[in-house]
Amino acid sequence: MASRKSVIAFGMVSIPIAMYTATQNNDIRFNQLHEEDNSRIRYKKTCAHCGKEITNEDIVKGFEYDKDKYVVVTDDDIEKIKTEKDKSIQILHFAQLDQISSVYYNKTYQAFPAPGGEKAFELLRLALLAEQKVAIGRSVMGTKDTLMTIIPREDGILISTMFYADDVKELQKPYTKPEVSEEELKMAKVLINSMDTPFDASQYKDEYQEKLRQLIETKISGKEIVAAEPKSTGNVIDLMDALKASVEKAKKDKETA
Repeated sequence: MASRKSVIAFGMVSIPIAMYTATQNNDIRFNQLHEEDNSRIRYKKTCAHCGKEITNEDIVKGFEYDKDKYVVVTDDDIEKIKTEKDKSIQILHFAQLDQISSVYYNKTYQAFPAPGGEKAFELLRLALLAEQKVAIGRSVMGTKDTLMTIIPREDGILISTMFYADDVKELQKPYTKPEVSEEELKMAKVLINSMDTPFDASQYKDEYQEKLRQLIETKISGKEIVAAEPKSTGNVIDLMDALKASVEKAKKDKETA
């Protein structure tokens, strides 16, 4: 598994680390086919000037500084302007985790101490946990100054890249808020508490991807696809009736579990 080498730096402390992606894409992938003969659709990259088909090895990055005028910028050029400070994760300040809206998180990495950084890494993790804080840092990734959150856990440290404020759309569009009665609010709280269980990620799976796999296996075997039977949700119109019915269902589900 490929890793990204970096250094967490704050004050006079430098902690060498390795970062590994914490998530993966398990979705089923479909290819585009020609309907007439089921042959794969191919996309060719060609030069707009000579029409020659080219490979990825023939492609370089270019910036258009004037109409049809480009300056070529190589990966080596980009690396040359990066200082050691740019390559490291500079901690800017510390904050409380609940002060950060989840909309700002982008991609998550697992961080591990590199040889020689174990004690400082563990000290940072323990101190952040004890103070119930996270660290806000910044580092250059690719060609962008990337904002990051360093999050302590019981079993290690996670580093999440973040969006900048101008990357995030307006968080909440205004809407007309209707009146909610005390009785309705109380019943909603009862429903929430009746469905309150500790979060365990291993208890969830992508059920629709499972249905897709079954569909593919059915098609491969030459069998007919049978449409799913629609499930009736009932005809509960009154909000209180819906809440009460939901509470009863939640209780039964919990007893069954």
